[in-house]
Amino acid sequence: MVKGIIGKKVGMTQLFDESGKVIPVTVIEAGPCTVVQKKTVESDGYQAVQLGFGEVSAKKVNKAAAGHFKKANVAPKKTLREFRLEDVSAMNVGDVLKADVFAAGDKVDVAGVSKGKGYQGVIKRFGQHRLRESHGTGPVARHAGSNGSTSSPSRVFKGLRLPGHMGCDTVTVKNLEVVRIDEEQNLILVKGAVPGGKNGIVRVRMA
Repeated sequence: MVKGIIGKKVGMTQLFDESGKVIPVTVIEAGPCTVVQKKTVESDGYQAVQLGFGEVSAKKVNKAAAGHFKKANVAPKKTLREFRLEDVSAMNVGDVLKADVFAAGDKVDVAGVSKGKGYQGVIKRFGQHRLRESHGTGPVARHAGSNGSTSSPSRVFKGLRLPGHMGCDTVTVKNLEVVRIDEEQNLILVKGAVPGGKNGIVRVRMA
């Protein structure tokens, strides 16, 4: 059984265990996902399955994607993700995976795109402190300060922490516990927070 699925972050809520302790959980609408393509060592050099999630109108896919879905005899999907597996013999194109591929107590890794923060300075982006608000540092105290070097090497090294675009990065949160599975509504409730905002696409697989 494939221990991986595509989902959509619904939001966060809380549950209570038997002792009354509160458990913060993230609700993920996991599936149904359809197997669109199966890759094997003979044809592709590795083993994987490509899953499709979310319905989309056939008018909104280009010719290449339409041919891809037609070859698999699958309705067009909005999102495609690939999951590498050690063995794909049990999976076939057209199979449908739902939230019940996981069970309460499983440990999963959840990957998604973090929230975008726009263009930010070094204080918010990297946690640097302010400059001294005295003579010689003006007119602002929130800039990065001097980033130059001496006559050797007479240049600024790559990777220097500078202002720039913050967020919108692919982030993976590992070893989250599956607290509950709702098979009727295809919901997975995992303990803790996952990357991204509401309605963001996430990828859930075994830790």
